[in-house]
Amino acid sequence: MSFDGMFTHALVAELNENFAGARINKIHQPYNNEIILTLRAKRKNIKVLVSAHPNFARVQVSDQDYVNPDTPPNFCMVLRKFIEGSRIRQVSQFENDRIIIFALEGKDELADTVQQELVVEMMGRHSNILLIDQDKKILDCIKHIPVYQNTYRTLLPGASYVLPPQAGKLNPFKQLDESHLATMSIQDISPKLLQEHFMGLGKDSAQEVSHLIDKHGDFKTGWQAYLAHFDQVKPSLIETQDNKRFFLPFPYQSLPGDYTFYPSLSELLAGYYDLMAQQDHIKQIGNQLVQVVSKELKKNKRKLQKLQADWDRSQEADAYKLQGELLTTYLYQVEKGADSVTLANYYDNDKAMTIELDPSLTPSQNAQKYYQRYNKLTESLSHIEEQLAHTRAENDYLESVETQIKWSEPNELAAIKEELEQQGYLKKQKQKRKKKNQKLPPRHYQSSAGHSILVGRNNRQNDELSLRQANKNHYWFHTKDIPGSHVILQTDQPSDQEIVEAAQLAAHYSKYRLANNVPVDYTQVKNVKKPNGSRPGFVNYFNQQTVFVSPAQIKE
Repeated sequence: MSFDGMFTHALVAELNENFAGARINKIHQPYNNEIILTLRAKRKNIKVLVSAHPNFARVQVSDQDYVNPDTPPNFCMVLRKFIEGSRIRQVSQFENDRIIIFALEGKDELADTVQQELVVEMMGRHSNILLIDQDKKILDCIKHIPVYQNTYRTLLPGASYVLPPQAGKLNPFKQLDESHLATMSIQDISPKLLQEHFMGLGKDSAQEVSHLIDKHGDFKTGWQAYLAHFDQVKPSLIETQDNKRFFLPFPYQSLPGDYTFYPSLSELLAGYYDLMAQQDHIKQIGNQLVQVVSKELKKNKRKLQKLQADWDRSQEADAYKLQGELLTTYLYQVEKGADSVTLANYYDNDKAMTIELDPSLTPSQNAQKYYQRYNKLTESLSHIEEQLAHTRAENDYLESVETQIKWSEPNELAAIKEELEQQGYLKKQKQKRKKKNQKLPPRHYQSSAGHSILVGRNNRQNDELSLRQANKNHYWFHTKDIPGSHVILQTDQPSDQEIVEAAQLAAHYSKYRLANNVPVDYTQVKNVKKPNGSRPGFVNYFNQQTVFVSPAQIKE
């Protein structure tokens, strides 16, 4: 189900019941299109997510942890100035549209009472959040829309607030008796016709109303049967036989499938949206990190190609030495000014070998030139091999960071960013007041035998976990030659089943999360060593065994 006007009607009733009279204690804006209102309601602090995301616009109670920017966006600052400390008088819906209005009452700088509205328009890519004063002037909005983008409505500070254009449709909660469809044959009343005639009907809601009209054999009775459910909603998440998921205010008879019920509409929205929204947030706040790592990886791959070409050329050193030696041995056979000479290679059964010469050099100088080439290549070979090893290690490190960013939760990215700053990939930000990032503990799971399994969240935590915290006799796991997290199984006598479970977690928290039959190495922690000067997360290990597993299926 789309977030249509019918669902909005049910949600507004829930929000009004829970938050009418609540006080706005704090306001944050963790993402471009979303704000968090911390409300004091019924002696509790409750976070309410208000989103104008183009794909996930909604209002819901949230228990998620959000990472706020060091400098609040301008819209957040405006909200703090005007409505922090205000009370919510009422939560209402404009007609049956996807517009939620928080009617607010607060005090201005002179302690006079002021009325304002926080308007949430949930309309796909046109979604917006606006703060309106008592004269219907826009104080600010999360998305600014100038007149040249929309001639019907200008959404800028100082402009008069104009509602989105209405299509003259009827509100089924108020104007059902005004519909001329009641006089039509029910066979002619299609879901599409209902959508054209009534406000706020999404495709699935229209299908359900049409189904009930057919079932009851009467237009008004079918509608009343549908609307009666809004007196006592039953928040429902359905998965249909073709694996599509819908959220509904109550079960729809026209949508058979597996239903999961939730205590509230907010919890239903969390169950439906949270994972998708979290992945989108990771894209947003991890975008800078992804760009930095991708840029460094591309640069390193070019460097590797050049080093490999240099290494390939260095393998010609022995050929230059041989040519110099043959020229020295057969100097008397080499004519001055010749551009080549053919000599017997006594290392290969006297086979003839043609050697190119520089006509401007003497035979002895040509021999020395080949020795010089040999010496230059052999001297550079050790440097090339050292650079190859260093660049490959850096590539492995960057790929591990890339994997961690891909599978991270938003509150884990701050530690990865700090790591990239320490490693010199990102410029350290100068801050007047340095806020210490709260360290997250390693991910914690439990084996079937009751032993703890710990998983590092980033490379620095991998080092801390494997090299300093873990018992030397416990077991360490890591995907074989694949970027991933360090995993510690906290027992010195693991069962075969526990080894598989820990290996499955190592595969899950690796680059090959979506693959099958992933190789995972395991050994005791005492066999894991960190080379001096190596990047975070890099270790050598020995006495390992390898097990092939499919990644664990974990509901994040």
